[in-house]
Amino acid sequence: MLGIIGGSGLTQLDNLEITHRQIVRTPYGEPSGALTFGHIGEYQLVFIPRHGYGHTIAPHLVNYRANLWALQNQGVQDVISVATVGSIHASLTPGGLVIPNQIIDYTWGRKNTYFDEVGDKPVVHTDFTEPYTQRLRKLCLQAIADVGEHCVDGGVYAAMQGPRLETAAEIDRLERDGATIVGMTAMPEAVLARELGQSYAAICVVANHAAGRASSKHGIRYQDVGAVMDETMVRVRKVVAQLVKNYGH
Repeated sequence: MLGIIGGSGLTQLDNLEITHRQIVRTPYGEPSGALTFGHIGEYQLVFIPRHGYGHTIAPHLVNYRANLWALQNQGVQDVISVATVGSIHASLTPGGLVIPNQIIDYTWGRKNTYFDEVGDKPVVHTDFTEPYTQRLRKLCLQAIADVGEHCVDGGVYAAMQGPRLETAAEIDRLERDGATIVGMTAMPEAVLARELGQSYAAICVVANHAAGRASSKHGIRYQDVGAVMDETMVRVRKVVAQLVKNYGH
């Protein structure tokens, strides 16, 4: 079954015909909210908003372990994340879509593994060479093309701690490190999915230029970000609907 994790601007799927919602208890605490089960057309999926249905959970406080475990507990083996990001690379502009293929993790203090219990079990080292599953990345790319949208195939996601935004100097550093987009939620979400054996990919919405760049040279205007997200998420919902259809085939 396919699971969708919604980020900022996507706390619900308007085109999802809901069949039921289910609260899932996990060994890792409460997920961000009840799982929403439904279908787009004849194709089933499960949806959960990463930040809660009222967008009340900050990125560093999201219970990523509970979210992924709850999805797997309900039979979800393929996970698509929708996330908003800032653009670091000059070629990326607000309103664009990126399907990243790499991550650099700058987060700290988050519950970032299922293998943190002290005991007599052997240490587990998870291979994370390619953090995003190629099969699901191709599914995202195909859905975007099918609805006539354009995107950037590939990008390096810099996962920051948040909830504050970055300084211009920090963005310069991230660019030197090779990052092309910046956000706050890719980690530990991606590696937790890998530990559970789930396939994982992301559709990233460029909401703004990163700090110190272009229109954000002297600051990020939230009213501009909100307008971009409102317009872009309409397009993303069409992409998700096509993705679910393609997945069903």
